[in-house]
Amino acid sequence: MSQELKDKAVTYIRALENRDRQSARTLCAETATVWHDEGKGEQSTEENIAGVEGQSASIESMRYGILRRLSQPGEVLQQHVGHVATAHGMHGEVHAAVHFGSDDAGQIERREQYADFVPAGAQDS
Repeated sequence: MSQELKDKAVTYIRALENRDRQSARTLCAETATVWHDEGKGEQSTEENIAGVEGQSASIESMRYGILRRLSQPGEVLQQHVGHVATAHGMHGEVHAAVHFGSDDAGQIERREQYADFVPAGAQDS
């Protein structure tokens, strides 16, 4: 199941970068929860996807580069960098570590994400 969840984690982020929210939803259990380090508490997948959709109008492009994935049965920890360009000309990177947990059916049942946006050029300062 480890490899299957690793594949689902990749499929999930590829769906998000392609703005295919419906495909991302289908990879998750109906009762899936999402937690982010921004202090808003737990969200349902629907609430999380709605938030992503609200932000997507300003994003011209986003491409995830996976740095590493660690797994054990039912869990994947993935570190990736999202390369972002906005419609207003801003560029930057979202550095993230995401824990994916699955249910007995192999659906994503929980995501925990730690992320930080770094504007282009800020790393050089």
